[in-house]
Amino acid sequence: MIKFSERQLATPKQMRPVYLVAAGQSDFKKTYPEKKTEELCVEAFRMMALENKLKVDGIQELKRYIHTCYYGHFADHFGDQLLGEAVIHDRLGLEPLGNCGVKTGGATGGSTLWMAANAIASGYSDCALAMGWERMDEVDTWTGNHYIATAADKDYETELGHIYTGYYALMAQRYWKTFGKSSPAFRRTMSKIAVKNRGYACSNPFAQAPARITVKDVESSPIVADPLRFYDACLMSVGASCVLLCDEATAYKLSANPLRFYVAAGSHTLRTADRRHMEIPLLPAERDNAAVKRAYKALYGKEKTERYPGFTGFLAARMAAYYAYGMTGIVDPCKDLDLVELHDAFTISDIQTYEDIGLRPYGSGPDYVESGDAYLTVPKDGSFPAKLAGKRGRVPSNLSGGLIGCMHAVGATGIMQVAELFWQLQNRWSYFHERPEMWKRFGKEKPKDFVNLQVPNAKRGLAISHAGVGSHVTCSILMHPSAVIKK
Repeated sequence: MIKFSERQLATPKQMRPVYLVAAGQSDFKKTYPEKKTEELCVEAFRMMALENKLKVDGIQELKRYIHTCYYGHFADHFGDQLLGEAVIHDRLGLEPLGNCGVKTGGATGGSTLWMAANAIASGYSDCALAMGWERMDEVDTWTGNHYIATAADKDYETELGHIYTGYYALMAQRYWKTFGKSSPAFRRTMSKIAVKNRGYACSNPFAQAPARITVKDVESSPIVADPLRFYDACLMSVGASCVLLCDEATAYKLSANPLRFYVAAGSHTLRTADRRHMEIPLLPAERDNAAVKRAYKALYGKEKTERYPGFTGFLAARMAAYYAYGMTGIVDPCKDLDLVELHDAFTISDIQTYEDIGLRPYGSGPDYVESGDAYLTVPKDGSFPAKLAGKRGRVPSNLSGGLIGCMHAVGATGIMQVAELFWQLQNRWSYFHERPEMWKRFGKEKPKDFVNLQVPNAKRGLAISHAGVGSHVTCSILMHPSAVIKK
């Protein structure tokens, strides 16, 4: 691993602003035998073209603006189709435009956005399509887990557990021992995340696995890899999602309400047992915080309670946030952001990411949940102190339901997260989630306990797309033009 030079820590630059103007997606399911992958991608594209109040007259007129296309799908094995991006490009009727396939494991969706945004920011294209999908229902669950696990370093990672549930179980055990002090309270925090995200999915017509569950339900569900249980884990899904990115002039030709878009990326070794100890790259809010610096020195310094980044954090996520905050002027995410969509592959990875992106200092991630900040409104179900019940959270997370409640159709995941943020910041969440006709479109009935999850006056949001045990991570940030931070 490198020792950072000043040049490598420099803030990435967009040579010109990038805007997001439209988003669309299919719904997400465990199995989708009645539809081909191409049909799901066409559905997502049609929603993007027709349901985002664009100024163009129909799909064919919108296509005239698209210059390049970036497609993400993680595993050719699932659909038994090499060069799937060429198939989708053909079915969308976008040939002979240039297109490129992207694969970075679980972060494939985010990396697809990264490539498309760079095409706009560099001036190569004025309008680029970013689309992702996954077909995970043509093999059984064990075979699917095996395919996913082959993205690990088979000489090093595979020996630790073979499938990712095993890797994250080891990280959960390490975190629980180091920072949770083996307390049952840490187990309850993980359970609350599963309850929250499945519950939010109940108000999402796109979601695969909505459920009103309790902490007791989570903790009595079957153990998958101790301490992770069935409800601690994300889904295997089928579906597609897409967005359209543009330069400023094109964005305002197409939309009266485009949003500024930024994305940065980081990576880290696949060799999870061979991560070298290093100093923590400090985020803006940490640089002048003496208390945080003292705490980090105690945790990772001479006393070496834990190595950094070791098994309890994700350096790639820290680097992606480090770059993205520099690009956008974000200092304190709890003050500067209105909501986040995080990569909750497992409840433990959610907690780790809270710390990597600075929602809480390292070692204090559970407090983001226990303080109520992770909720749109803290539940009154007795799982929180009475003084917190009904409180508005400062930075609600995974209102889509996340990977645990909504989906993890890997190539689409990072794009789905950004689509959900986009509709929130445009104040159009209700249009895509609350209308009964949207539920009927997907053969579902709007639940009687539906909750409006629109974040009032939301102007800024962040999404983390994450691969493996942190091998690749992207940090996407959306801002309403009126809320762009002046640096």
